[in-house]
Amino acid sequence: MTASPRRFTAVVNPAAGGAAASARLLPLTRLLRDAGAAVAVEYSRGLEHAAELARTAARAGDVVLGVGGDGMVGRVGGALVGTDAVFGIVAAGRGNDFARQLGLPGEPAALADLLLHGDARPVDAISANGEPVLGSVYAGVDAVANRNANRSRLRGSASYYVGALRAVLGWRAADYRVTVDGEEYRERGYTVIAANSGYYGYGRHVAPGARVDDGLLDVVLVADGPKTMFFNVMRELEDGRHLRRPQVRVLQGREVRIELADPARELPYGADGELPGVLPVTAKVLPGALNIIGA
Repeated sequence: MTASPRRFTAVVNPAAGGAAASARLLPLTRLLRDAGAAVAVEYSRGLEHAAELARTAARAGDVVLGVGGDGMVGRVGGALVGTDAVFGIVAAGRGNDFARQLGLPGEPAALADLLLHGDARPVDAISANGEPVLGSVYAGVDAVANRNANRSRLRGSASYYVGALRAVLGWRAADYRVTVDGEEYRERGYTVIAANSGYYGYGRHVAPGARVDDGLLDVVLVADGPKTMFFNVMRELEDGRHLRRPQVRVLQGREVRIELADPARELPYGADGELPGVLPVTAKVLPGALNIIGA
């Protein structure tokens, strides 16, 4: 007996990259429907509403598609963490870091075939102060750059380049206290990243050894040094050369707490391109918590 085609609900946030998301989604939905699949498209009013739409679609038995960048994908997928729901990603943002980690195809026909016929398998997620995250949690100059971009009057990639430059030039080294599975490390530096996915920050391969199904977080610490050193580290992320620097250290663990030694200093932390709050943050791996097609 031939199995019935899958039913899909695509969740799109028109307020953030909506034009790109719609352009990415239109040929895909045509291909899915031509193959006999039912596809509903839901436009959310924001990230919280997107999570509600995802949970509703999952309860109806649909495969839920997160359409957008890492923030949107993280929020939609995060809403399904810990359930039996099946999740699919339609990468339509600038970075698409989680989709890149999974090696998902970008061409509509290949993606449609994967969504129609590909198996779903469980991957890990992160709980960051109790909130689900897919890719990584980071606290340092990268989160400040994220905040600068969000506040910028510039649009598109320019806001991120300018925001990152301002963050680095104005950066004052932070005194971190990082606890990994109960063992404390002290580091004065630029950032700490707790990575489930190896990519973050728009394609930077910060944790090449990270795997989404190993039940571990890779913790990358970038120690203090001249600002020219940090710019060089950013360039080296493409091929992993940054790991050979003495200022870069990688740890692994299941639970990571990142805090500042100076309680008077406030520093934001980022998660999947969003800024949920300020330090301290505790990131715990959630093994096999999300079922993704093509992972």
